[in-house]
Amino acid sequence: MSRHELDVRRMLCPMPVIKTQNKIKELVVGDILDVICTDPGALSDIPTWSRINGHEVVETAEKEGEIIITLEVKT
Repeated sequence: MSRHELDVRRMLCPMPVIKTQNKIKELVVGDILDVICTDPGALSDIPTWSRINGHEVVETAEKEGEIIITLEVKT
């Protein structure tokens, strides 16, 4: 298990989801991915995509205008 970070700041829908999907394809089960976004739509889009694709949202945080969505790769 390893931890990774994906910077999708200043990208608008649908790019944060597409970039997350592409990054997760490079990871293995158990890896953690921190997705750093500024698009408020990512708060619903990435968790919805994760649920549909069998991954787990571990944590969601907002800090200084940025959204950090932490995912665990499950499939």
